[in-house]
Amino acid sequence: MKLKRFIPLMAVLALVVGLLAGCGSGSSSGKSLKVIKIATQTPLSGGSATLGNAIKLGAQLSVQDYKAKFAKLGYKVVLAPYDDMADPKKGVSNAQDIASDNSILGIVGHLNSGVAIPSSSVYEQNHIAMVSPANTAVELTERGLKSVNRICARDDFQGPAGANYAVKTLKAKKIFIIQDKTAYGSGLASAFRDEAKKLGAKIVGYEGITVGEKDFSGVISQAAATKPDLLYFGGVYAEGGLIIKQARQQGMNMPIMGGDGLDSSSTVSIAGPAVKNVYFSTVVGDVTKTEAGRKFAADYKKQFGKDIEGYSAYGYDCGGVLQQAILNAIKKNGGKLPTRANVETAVRDIHNYDGLATKVDFDNKGDNKYAKIYIYKFDKASYPATEMTEIQKTK
Repeated sequence: MKLKRFIPLMAVLALVVGLLAGCGSGSSSGKSLKVIKIATQTPLSGGSATLGNAIKLGAQLSVQDYKAKFAKLGYKVVLAPYDDMADPKKGVSNAQDIASDNSILGIVGHLNSGVAIPSSSVYEQNHIAMVSPANTAVELTERGLKSVNRICARDDFQGPAGANYAVKTLKAKKIFIIQDKTAYGSGLASAFRDEAKKLGAKIVGYEGITVGEKDFSGVISQAAATKPDLLYFGGVYAEGGLIIKQARQQGMNMPIMGGDGLDSSSTVSIAGPAVKNVYFSTVVGDVTKTEAGRKFAADYKKQFGKDIEGYSAYGYDCGGVLQQAILNAIKKNGGKLPTRANVETAVRDIHNYDGLATKVDFDNKGDNKYAKIYIYKFDKASYPATEMTEIQKTK
């Protein structure tokens, strides 16, 4: 009696084990794939979520496109998104969580330089390679950290490029500057200010606002009283869009200019028709000029149901650079799982990587030798804006 019950039970167990073995790996060989994680750290909620989500989704597409390359070597890459909420404290807390997950070999991020700078200290301590799509603050790479890299240009390139355009092309002679007192906003604004002064423009005001404010009537009234030829804002679209709208309401119809923090569809949705005659410098070019870029935009729209933002392609390229470095590290390690330190070295050793939005070649600080600046203008209340010029670094 016991024997009759035992034989069917063994048969069932054998069938279950066989089914699990056949469907658990997803590989043609039947062997399970070793999981590698790459993280993203960007604001997925709050006022900067539009750009933060764009970076995450771009990186997500890059993971899909590298899937087959990793599968051939017996690995599977999984994206682990973290919401830093554009808050330095949250970014550091997330960085500590990332460090505790040994399967995470690198990170794409951040959006905000003020979050990236303290968070990257945690990455450095744990040899977690960081590839940034958007952090332009000079300080980020000037600290000499081996783990920190970026594919975008720095503010000591972006600020002067914007100032040159403002003074030489827009003929601005009197400029009022507003900045949001963050590492990004103040750094960009001061770089713009210093170059504009060198070029002969008069800075008639330099005032700070607080992130999260909604009413800027006071500082705008102060700006209007100086009768500037151009109003410049160092910060992101959440405050920038409101400043644009409220400045127009006070009759300030001169050109308004900012940096890549205005490179978002949310600038248009916040400012509305007031966005006309607004210029911005950005580290991001128009990827839809190429066939590969148009395919990316179509795939992005099909997968996520939304149009690309400026930083979507840069999130994609950062994901690609990081994954290529991991592949290089695996091959150098004889097919075995590399350490974080192996990946950290492999990322810095990336040279002449042909990305979707930019070519990438890191110098010894982790800056991209091929980074460019672009100037755009909103001719109407729609996104994307019109590209006016492309600027390559000459020094």
